[in-house]
This record gives sequence, C-alpha cells and structure tokens, in this order.
Amino acid sequence: MSQNPTKHTKVLIIGSGPAGYTAAVYAARAMLNPILVYGSEPGGQLTTTTDVENFPGFADVIQGPWLMDQMREQAKAVGTEMIQDHIASVNLKSKPFEAIGDSGQKYTSDSIIISTGAQARWLNIKSEQEFRGFGVSACATCDGFFFKDKEVAVVGGGNAAVEEAMFLTKFASKVKLIHRRDSLRAEKLLQKKLMENKKIEIIWDTVVEDVIGDEKPKNVKGIKIKNVKTKKVNEMKLDGLFIAIGHDPATQLFKDQLNMDKEGYLITKPDSTETNIPGVYAAGDVKDKTFRQAVTAAGMGCMAALEAEKFLSH
Repeated sequence: MSQNPTKHTKVLIIGSGPAGYTAAVYAARAMLNPILVYGSEPGGQLTTTTDVENFPGFADVIQGPWLMDQMREQAKAVGTEMIQDHIASVNLKSKPFEAIGDSGQKYTSDSIIISTGAQARWLNIKSEQEFRGFGVSACATCDGFFFKDKEVAVVGGGNAAVEEAMFLTKFASKVKLIHRRDSLRAEKLLQKKLMENKKIEIIWDTVVEDVIGDEKPKNVKGIKIKNVKTKKVNEMKLDGLFIAIGHDPATQLFKDQLNMDKEGYLITKPDSTETNIPGVYAAGDVKDKTFRQAVTAAGMGCMAALEAEKFLSH
C-alpha cells in the first residue's frame, strides 16, 4: 500500500458532533486551517435524535441529522478540511503530536481537539432498538416533553436514572423506576427526594425482557418485565421507556496518555477544555457527563478552539 504523505495541521480535531464542528468553525475563522477527522457516525448522537426543540435559534422543531449537516457545511464553508478516517492510535508525547488512521494516513498537529463523544448504553434487546425514537429513549431532558400525562418507566439505579425519573414527573402522570437490584447506587440525597415523590414507584429486582408496541403508527404500548429473584414474568402497560444505565465515552484511544475519571471521561482543568497535556483539549460528551446537551457541547467546542488558538500564538 503506498503511504500517503503525512498531513500536518495546526489544529487536528478528532470527532464531529456539535463540539467538533463548532471547534472547526472557530479554528477555521482564526485562519488555523483545521483538519477534522470523523468516523463512521458523523454528527454523533444527534444523528439518532429526531426532533430537536432545545437548540437555541430555531422557533420551529428541527431534526438532529439536519442540524448536524448544517454545522458540518458551515465548518467546511469557512475552511475546514474534512476527512473520513478512524484514528487508530495517537502519540501525545511527540512534538508535533501524531495520529495514525485506519487508512494508514499519518497526521501531525501542533494542537488537538478531542470531540469523540459518548454512546448511551442500551439494554440491547431487539425490540428496544426497533422502538428507539418511537417511545424508547435514552434522554429524558430531550424527550420528556412528549410524554405529557402519560405513563413511563426508567431503567437504571444510578444518579442519572434517579434524576431522569424525577425530571419525567414534570410531564408524565406516573413514573416507574425499574432496577435489577434491591438498592440504588444513586446518592443518598437523591434517593431521599425520589422516595418522597408520590408520582414515582420503584420496581426492585427486575429487568426488562421485551418492549411491546404497535407497528402502525409505531409506538410503545408496554414492556415485559422479569423479577430476577422469583423469575416471574409480567406485562406492564406504558407509553414510554427511558434507558438510563450510563454512557460510554469514546476515550479508549487516549488510555495511559490523558487523565480520565474511573468511567473513562477525560478530565480537563476548571473553566477550561485543556487536558493534562498542554495543547490537547477535550470538548463535548467525551468530558461532560453532567449536561450532555448539544448546546453545551457546541459551547465547549468554541472554548477549545479559542484555547488552542491562544496556545498556538505563544
């Protein structure tokens, strides 16, 4: 295989989505000629989201994939070079930094912005995937609004699950929290609030076996649940199912080079996107497990590009 000549850039952006695209817009406008390398899912989690109602600037409902296309075109229009490749390895000890793609292409750069994002964990039941976006969701803050006066369930037992359940009580008439163990992992204070909420019912020692629904129009009607202790299977009528069993940040690539927390999220300095290596920045869900919104990811992408520009000018 003939080796392509090394591509050098002042700013290498790894990953797309709102964080990567916004970083690209700012870096390109600063005349840094960034290269953005995107993987097999350009646009990230937003491309699996249909209705977006909380991104500022749009009075009408917009579609996630459309928003990502627009951001991408904007980044391209101002001078970002977009390359589809999967970065297989990085060396952050070398100067300039080095990255090698699956394609065999070698990239070198004076700064790096990491916006590889995260994926929601799913139960991985066939029916769950079939009804994704039709009553099955992994984001209460995105989709809770659609379940006004309806009955929903949340699966999980950590902080995220408890917070999603509490948030959903604003809209839903009843929220069931389904947990496979007999105690929650969530913080005690959150648990106390949860127990005090009259709209929430906790179903212990239980797993979801199947999602039941109609095909035309496509929507969730209920779920099949199994008690792990008694092995008894029941059906429960529901309008929506929220999966809150965690996210996996895409940070495997940076293991042993960048500081991460125990869940694998990149750690950045306070009020900054800078990692423990100067010149390497992280933006969006790859470092943020608290907010996980398109607008906060975009905001961090902007911060990362401005910080990279400052770093490069010294």
